[in-house]
Amino acid sequence: MSKITIGLFGFGVVGEGLCNVLAKVQMKEAVVKKICIRDGRKPRSLPRELFTDRPGDILDDPSINLVVELIDDAEAAYHVVRRALENGVPVVSGNKKMLAYHLEELIALQEARGVALLYDASACGSIPVIRNLEEYYDNDLLISVKGILNGSSNFILSKIFNENMEYGEALRMAQELGFAESDPTFDVEGYDSLFKLVIITVHAFGTYVHPDDLLTFGISKLGADDIRYAREKGVRVKLVAQVVKLGPDKFTMFVLPQLITRDKYIYSVEDEFNGVVIKGECYGKQFMFGKGAGGYPTGSSVLSDITARLHDYRYEYKKRHGATRFSYTDDCSFRLYLRYAREEDLALFPFESITERYWSDNYKYVIGHVRLADLVKIKEEIARRDVFIAAAPLN
Repeated sequence: MSKITIGLFGFGVVGEGLCNVLAKVQMKEAVVKKICIRDGRKPRSLPRELFTDRPGDILDDPSINLVVELIDDAEAAYHVVRRALENGVPVVSGNKKMLAYHLEELIALQEARGVALLYDASACGSIPVIRNLEEYYDNDLLISVKGILNGSSNFILSKIFNENMEYGEALRMAQELGFAESDPTFDVEGYDSLFKLVIITVHAFGTYVHPDDLLTFGISKLGADDIRYAREKGVRVKLVAQVVKLGPDKFTMFVLPQLITRDKYIYSVEDEFNGVVIKGECYGKQFMFGKGAGGYPTGSSVLSDITARLHDYRYEYKKRHGATRFSYTDDCSFRLYLRYAREEDLALFPFESITERYWSDNYKYVIGHVRLADLVKIKEEIARRDVFIAAAPLN
C-alpha cells in the first residue's frame, strides 16, 4: 500500500491525539480524509469540512482504504468495524471492549474477506505488546504474561501509596487530568484490564476466552486498613492482569489487585504508566514499560498500526494455527488476601487452608489458599459484599 487515505471514527482524546501526532510527524503517505463524529455542533480543532456525522460518508467512499475506529461506544464500534471488513477495507481499532466481546467473529471475518484488522493500541497504550507476541514470542516457550494494563487505576494507586492520598481524592485527580472517565467503573473495577487481557491471550496462547467467564475484581473497595497492611508488610497494591500457562496445553487467567514485593518489576511502575512482564522457558523474564493512558501515547500506537499497513502488515494469529491447542482452565489454587466485615462474608469464601488471620472490632482479614473455580462461581456475590480481595503470592 503506497498511500493511506484514512476515514477516522471518533475525535475524542485518542482521535484528536492521533491527528496531532500525524501533523507532528508530517507523514505524507497517510492523510485523514474524513472524521465521523457524534455531535456535529461541538467546536473542533480542525477545519469543519473534515467532519461528518454520517458513517456512510466514510464507509461508502471508495477512495478511503483504511478505517480507523477510535470511538468509546463498543456496540457502535462493532458495527463500524464489521461493515468495513465486510467491504474489504482494513481497519485499525482501539476499542478494547468491542474486541474482547467480538474478536472471535472478527478474526473469522478477516480470514473470509482476506483483509486486516490491527489493534495494538487497544491493549497497552504505547506498549507494542500484541505485535511482540505475534512476531517474537510466536512459539510454545511462552509461560506467562503479567502486568499493569490500566494507567488510570495505576495512577490512583500511585497517589495513594506515594503521596498518602485517600482513594476518592486520587480518583478525582485522575479524572481532572483526563486519565479516568467521569464514570470510572471500567478502569477501577478491572474491566478495562480484563478486556485487554482477553485480547492479549489470543496472541499469547491462541485461544479466545469470553470476558464474562473470567474472575475480575478492582480497586474501588481498597480501604485504609488494606493500605496500612500493605505498608506494614513492605508491599504495594497493584491491579494486575495475568495469563499463566499451567501445563502442556492449559492456561489460566484473571484480573485482581495483587500485593507486590519490591523485587518485582511492576513494583516501581507508577502513575499512568503500564508495565508488562513476559516470561518464557528459555529467555526468562522480559519487561515492557510505557505510558498506558493519554491521547499522545495511544495515538502514537495507532500511528504504528497505520504505518504497518503501509507495508501490508496483518496479524497471522500463529498460535491459533500452531501444533498445540491451548485451553483455559480455572482448576487451580492461589494465595488470597481477604479483608471482610462480617463472619458471613468470610463464610462465602471456600478457603482450602488459612495461613494467617487477624480480627479486631474494626479490621478483619485472612490469607489462605482458594480455588479459582470457586471464586468464579461467587464473583457476582463478591462484588456485592463489603470485602476487598487481592492475590498474595509468596514469590
